[in-house]
Amino acid sequence: MKWRYSGAVFTSAQEKTCYRYDMRNGTRPKNCGVLPYNPRLAALSFPRFLTGARLTMTDAAFAQTAPLTALSPLDGRYAEKTDALRPVFSEYGLIRHRLRVEMEWIKALAAEPAFTEIPAFSVSTVAALDALLKEFSLTDAAEVKTLEARTNHDVKALEYWLREKTRGLPEVARAKEFIHFACTSEDVNNLAHALMLGTARKTILLPALERIAERLSGLAHSFADVPMMCRTHGQPATPSTMGKEMANFLYRLRRAAARIENVPLTGKINGAVGNYNAHLSAYPDFDWETFARRFVESLGLEFNPYTIQIEPHDALSELFDAFARLNTILIDLDRDLWGYISLGYFRQKARAGEVGSSTMPHKVNPIDFENSEGNLGLANAMLRHLSEKLPVSRWQRDLTDSTALRNMGAALGHALLGYEALSRGLNKLEINEAALRKDLEENWELLAEPIQTVMRRYGIHNAYDRLKDFTRGKRVTRPEIEDFIRSLEIPDAAKESLLRLTPMTYTGLAAALARRI
Repeated sequence: MKWRYSGAVFTSAQEKTCYRYDMRNGTRPKNCGVLPYNPRLAALSFPRFLTGARLTMTDAAFAQTAPLTALSPLDGRYAEKTDALRPVFSEYGLIRHRLRVEMEWIKALAAEPAFTEIPAFSVSTVAALDALLKEFSLTDAAEVKTLEARTNHDVKALEYWLREKTRGLPEVARAKEFIHFACTSEDVNNLAHALMLGTARKTILLPALERIAERLSGLAHSFADVPMMCRTHGQPATPSTMGKEMANFLYRLRRAAARIENVPLTGKINGAVGNYNAHLSAYPDFDWETFARRFVESLGLEFNPYTIQIEPHDALSELFDAFARLNTILIDLDRDLWGYISLGYFRQKARAGEVGSSTMPHKVNPIDFENSEGNLGLANAMLRHLSEKLPVSRWQRDLTDSTALRNMGAALGHALLGYEALSRGLNKLEINEAALRKDLEENWELLAEPIQTVMRRYGIHNAYDRLKDFTRGKRVTRPEIEDFIRSLEIPDAAKESLLRLTPMTYTGLAAALARRI
């Protein structure tokens, strides 16, 4: 029988007892010995709250239950929908991006002729370092975490791991003291975080937003000529077209997405308090600031020359604010589309086998827009906290940013869920032109606006007040509108123009604006 405890598998009850003691107390009885490291199990990250539980299920079966025991729905119910972000923002992703910084730093030091103690690496050594990063696996990350359990320091654990992994590379082994040379942990972390955000922004989040934009563009063009009664304050108002209403959101989305895309991500590698103290103690005549600038910019980041121990995170704050502003626009879209579905302006394509209500069989609920709104709201709560918290650090540093930054993936994970849900909802929409036409045909009083405007052109006294007395709070029929127009003392051509006008045709430039976007 195999026993499982907190994600580890044991072949005896004694072994499991030792592990339980180790997990709870941080030390082990002398008779327990050392458990062999099992990288496959360490990489699975099984839930640890199952302390004391005796399970006989296989590894594969237990892995399948992981979503059921996940604390966050991002790794539980919605795990498949957030898979794209996991290699970037997971603990594995953070370690891998740190590794990239560490390896690029030692490669840069080796390539600098001024540092004679670390000769330039050969092409084969550089290729081997690049391969180490490319092939960095969950097993490797789990090994780093094992070292961290001993050091209680995540970045130092990675340094030790890298030293061990490069023992077989003579050129690196001889220069092992230049791994993490003159760096504070934040030199590595700030660059890793910026790289993580840059990767997620470019490869995952902006493409998700572009899919929404493409769908909105299609709806704007398809429905450019479909007239719609607008509602201001929830009441009947001047008509537009459904396509123009989609175009409004498309324009806002593109503008907000451009802000996200254009936020420069900044970085630094200037030591414990930002002054190159350690660097200059070793090489006092070297231009470290120019070297650091060149290194940071080689990573595709903007160099920040003025920092404390941490890079101040102003750029991250700006980026999170930009995402939150865009998310607010999409929440507005979610609510409008929810309302249009409620009014019957849109129908939703029903999926075979799907259930809308546990008791009302007829329901096809706008769940995608509701899911999107809820997740974007959660994302904004976290994004705005990060935006307000991260730029604030006591004196030259405190650690409050560290735990906060570990939630970047959670904030953007909820944002991604919101984007994908909105995309699904948009793809289910079917226009109901009959419902749109019915609203317009029942509200001829909408023409009060153009009538009073034409009357004012021709100098008719109290034009607005006359139309207000005639239409305000009333349902006015087409014959009544036509009789009113015929009674006006305006040119016949103006009368004929007003008589040809209907609520369905009184849409101004709406169709042209929708087609143009």
